[in-house]
Amino acid sequence: MKKANVLFVAQEITPYLKETPMGRIGRYLPQGIQERGKEIRTFMPRYGSINERRNQLHEVIRLSGMNLIIDDADHPLIIKVASIQSARMQIYFIDNEEYFQRKAVIRDKNGKFFPDNDERAVFFSRGVLETVKKLGWPPDIVHCHGWMSSLVPLYIKRAFRDNPLFTDTKVVFSVYDDQFSEKFSKNLVNKVAMEGISEDDLKYYTQGDYVSITRAAIDYSDAVIIARPGVHPEIAEYAAACGKPLLDHQDEETYINAYDTFYDALLGTEA
Repeated sequence: MKKANVLFVAQEITPYLKETPMGRIGRYLPQGIQERGKEIRTFMPRYGSINERRNQLHEVIRLSGMNLIIDDADHPLIIKVASIQSARMQIYFIDNEEYFQRKAVIRDKNGKFFPDNDERAVFFSRGVLETVKKLGWPPDIVHCHGWMSSLVPLYIKRAFRDNPLFTDTKVVFSVYDDQFSEKFSKNLVNKVAMEGISEDDLKYYTQGDYVSITRAAIDYSDAVIIARPGVHPEIAEYAAACGKPLLDHQDEETYINAYDTFYDALLGTEA
């Protein structure tokens, strides 16, 4: 039997950002899943606070050079890569000068939510899938971590559904305690829009808040994981009632085995 391919789309990965519970999962889960016999690819945004020299990032010319159109504007897609040698693991970084060169992650030095975080999420999600297309690597599972990855389920199930790389892909969305109270721009619907996405699909994005975009991610996913205690109560309730395979919060000692078993059950390959 061929190895299952698992694509990780992570908002944060240790050690590239200040360590957080989400960042630790982003770092150790792919390694653990690889050690359990699956093929992996891992992506995160190339935030400007990441030191390229210290972390030995370099551009992958053959994957870079595409332009992504968001709300009628062209945005160059740059792909960089780095290795975590001890884990024999590569990390792909989605980069763009306008979106990811600033020396902060989600908020500025005064704690203000970046007004273009919606476009950054659109660019990141689409950039990952376009790069996977260029790699010609069909993921059996796509596991999304954090709201920055929340558009990936929609794009796989709608805009990319006719691409043979994604025809049989199962999408897992992990919910974290990463909620925010700000709203995205009123133009979010136009920014999210792509061929294959209907007006009915876009209804989720009219509110432009954390709860509605996370509900959309759950609805377009095949399964949900509660990755942290303290998730937004509306989302916890929504996930519990969604009728999809749901894995509750696991402790740090057991979560990798639990996630691996969860993947196998989704793929129908459990022992």
